[in-house]
Amino acid sequence: MRSRRNWVFALVLIVVTFLVYKPAWNGQPIWDDEVHLTQPGLRSLAGLARIWTDPSATPQYYPVLHTLFWVEYKLWDGSVLPYHLVTIFCHALLAVLLALILRRLDLPGAWLAAFIFALHPVQVESVAWFSEIKNTLSGLFAAAAMLNYLKYDRERCYGAYVAALVFFFLGLLTKTAIVGLPVVLVILSWWKRGSVKIKRDLLPLVPFFAMAFIAGIITIWVEQKFCAENGETFYFSLLDRFLIAGRLFWFYLGKLFWPQNLTLIYPSWHIDQSTWWQYLFPAAALILVAALWSVRKKWRGPLAATLSFLVLLFPVLGFFNLSFFMSTPASDHHAAIFRADHFQYLATIAVIVPVAVGLMRIALLAARRFRPVMAVAGAGLLLLLATLSYVHAGTFRDSESCFRAVLANNPDSVTALSNLGNVLRDRGDLDEAIAQFRRSIEIDPDYKFGRYNLGAVLLEKGDVPEAISQLRAVLKVDPNYAKAYYTLANALAKQGDRSEAIASYGRALKLTPDFPDAHTNLANVMLEAGNTAGALEHYRQALQLQPNSPQTHYNLAVGLVRDGDSEAAIPELQKTLQLDPKYPDAGPLLRDLLAKRQQP
Repeated sequence: MRSRRNWVFALVLIVVTFLVYKPAWNGQPIWDDEVHLTQPGLRSLAGLARIWTDPSATPQYYPVLHTLFWVEYKLWDGSVLPYHLVTIFCHALLAVLLALILRRLDLPGAWLAAFIFALHPVQVESVAWFSEIKNTLSGLFAAAAMLNYLKYDRERCYGAYVAALVFFFLGLLTKTAIVGLPVVLVILSWWKRGSVKIKRDLLPLVPFFAMAFIAGIITIWVEQKFCAENGETFYFSLLDRFLIAGRLFWFYLGKLFWPQNLTLIYPSWHIDQSTWWQYLFPAAALILVAALWSVRKKWRGPLAATLSFLVLLFPVLGFFNLSFFMSTPASDHHAAIFRADHFQYLATIAVIVPVAVGLMRIALLAARRFRPVMAVAGAGLLLLLATLSYVHAGTFRDSESCFRAVLANNPDSVTALSNLGNVLRDRGDLDEAIAQFRRSIEIDPDYKFGRYNLGAVLLEKGDVPEAISQLRAVLKVDPNYAKAYYTLANALAKQGDRSEAIASYGRALKLTPDFPDAHTNLANVMLEAGNTAGALEHYRQALQLQPNSPQTHYNLAVGLVRDGDSEAAIPELQKTLQLDPKYPDAGPLLRDLLAKRQQP
C-alpha cells in the first residue's frame, strides 16, 4: 500500500512540475546558451572526443553535460521543446529522489519537501534556462549517489557503494557544484548518530573527497583560463570575500522564504570594508551557527541543516572567482553582482527539508480536527509556489522577455540593456537598439560590450564616422578586443581607408588567428588594393577554417580569376554550387570560365 502511494505521489509530482513549467516549454536560447549548446565544430564523432579530451573545447570542462548536448543535437536539433522537457524531467525526478532519501532517513514530510523543492520559484532559473540543465542533471546524479550511499551506510552493501561512486563521478563531470556532497554525508552521519567515527564514517568517503578535490582543481583552472581570455578582473581581498559570503548567506535564505523580485541579473553590490553595517551579515551568520551549536545536544537537526546549506553554497559564496558574477567593472573595482538564483539550486534542499519536517511534525501533533485545515494550508502553499513559478517561467520564453523582465527589476543593468539592444537590432529596430546601447554606456561609459554594439549598429545604419569613433573608444578600454578591431576595419573599409582597414584586420587576426570572417574581409580589401597574392593567402586560410562554406569557395574562385588562374577557379566554383546550387553569380561565372576553356 505504501509503495503504491509513493508511486502516485511521484507521478503527480512529475505531472504537476511539467505543467508549472509549460510557459518555458518552447523557450528560445537566451544570453550565452548558444555558446554552451553544441558548436558546429563539435558535432562530429571527433568533436565528441574533443569534448572529453580538450578542456578548451567548451566554455567549461563538463564533458557529461556537453555529451548530453551532443546527443540532443543529433536527436532533435532545431526543436527547443525536447531540450526543455529533458531538463524539467531531470528536475522532477530529482525531487522524487529527494523524497526517497528523506524516507530512507525516516523523516516525516518527505513528499511535502519534494513538492516544495520542485515548485519553488527560486528553481525556475535552473529549470527554464537552456544551459542550466547542468544544475538539474548534476543534482540528479548527486541525489542518486546519496541514495545509494545511504543504503551502503545502513546495510554495508558494496554494490550500492560502487553505484554511489559512479553517480558522484558522473555528477562532477556534469557540474562541480556538487563537490560538497561528501561533507554533507559526514554531517548526516553526525546528525544520525551524534558522533563521527573514522572507520565507519570517514574512510569510506575518502574516494569521494579525492574525486571532489581533483574536480574542483580542474574547474578552477578552466574557469581562470576562461576569465583571463575575456579580460575579466577580480579585485576582492580576503576580508572583502568574508563580507560577500555573509551577505550572500542571508540573501539566499531570504529569497527562499520571500521569493520576490527574482531576476536573471541582480543589481551590483558595492563591497566597502569601511562601512560598518556590511559586517553585520557575517557576524549574524556566525552568531546563528554558534547558537545552533550551543543547543546541538538537544537538537542536532537545525545545526546539521545550516552547515549543509553553507557547504553546498560554499563554491559560490565569493571565495572563488566566478566568471561575470564576480568580475568588476572598470568604474568600480569593489562592485559586482555576486549572486544568481541558480547558484543555490541544491543548497535549497538543506532549508526546505527542515521546514517541511517541522510542518509535518506540527500537523501530526495537532488535534485531529485541525488537520484538515493544515492540509488545506499546505495545499495553498504549494499552489502559491506553483503560481509564482508559472509566472516566472514565462520570462524565459525568449531573450526579449527575459531582458525586459530583468530591466523591470534592475533598470540599470548594462548587460540587460546591451542584450535587449541586440534583440532589437536582430529584428530590424535599429533606432530602439541604439537607444538601449546608449543607455548602457550612459550608466557605465567603460562598458565595452554596450559601446561595441553601439558602434556595430551605427555602422549597420550607415553612420560610419560615429561608428568608428565608438569602436576606437572600445579599444581604448580593451586594446585586446579582436571583434572590435574587426568591426572597426569593416567601418574603415567602408569609408575607403584601405590601409588602416588592413592594419585593423591584421590586429584582429593577431589576437584571434581562427577568425574566418576577418580573413575573408581582409582578403577582399587586399584584392581591391591590388594585392592578389595576399588576398589568396587569406582566402585559403578562411577556407581551412570553413571548408563547407560556399561563400568562401566562391571568394577564393574570384581571387583566382583575378590572378589569372581560371583553371584553379573552376573546381572552387563547382564546390560552391555543390554546397549551394542557388549561390548567386557562381553559376554564370562557372559557365563563362568553361566556355573560355573550350575556345581555341
